[in-house]
Amino acid sequence: MVLGVCPQHSKRFLRALTKEKLLEAKHSGPRLCIDLSMTHHMSKKELSRLAGQIRRLYGSNKKADRPFWICLTGFTIDSPLYEECVRMNDGFSSYLLDIKEEDCFSLFPLETLVYLTPDSEHALEDVDLNKVYILGGLVDESIQKKVTFQKAWEYSVKTARLPIQEYMVRNQNGKNYHSEILAINQVFDILSTYLETHNWPEALKKGVTSGKGYILRNSVE
Repeated sequence: MVLGVCPQHSKRFLRALTKEKLLEAKHSGPRLCIDLSMTHHMSKKELSRLAGQIRRLYGSNKKADRPFWICLTGFTIDSPLYEECVRMNDGFSSYLLDIKEEDCFSLFPLETLVYLTPDSEHALEDVDLNKVYILGGLVDESIQKKVTFQKAWEYSVKTARLPIQEYMVRNQNGKNYHSEILAINQVFDILSTYLETHNWPEALKKGVTSGKGYILRNSVE
């Protein structure tokens, strides 16, 4: 007799377990909004990249021991982005997440929201299960300066940035390139790893790729 669970059973069991964990997150946190209300500025190529980031983010979340409940806000099913998501993400219409036409500011109490933006003065210290974290669904925020920060400011919503400056240093590179602007799936991987480990250096290592020009402080000899 072969030890272990038969493959069909284990697959079905894992699917059920994932569903249970996701629905648990919907009720008790952590919760994450992807603000897709700014996608009308974006080209077809940028929309494709964003659809790919949503796919990777959802894939990582499903595998997490402690998943987030994901809410795609400012998102209409007749939008070019929705078409891209369906085209690029197998089974997108059956993803376990919320799709809302309203934006995040009208869906949740404003005091529970934290908009994650690299322009914030405040470093994120912890992930609070009672808060709803917002990521701006923009592919290249460097082109549209401070757009997410401005949006949070208009609604008097708290902002935070990942603590890259606190735990990482600029690494000399040939292009002299340094950027704290990450794809939404990279930010998600950092939040998810932090929630699991409560260790910022470990979490940042997971999402800040070497191409961003930063390395952990303790890796500088």
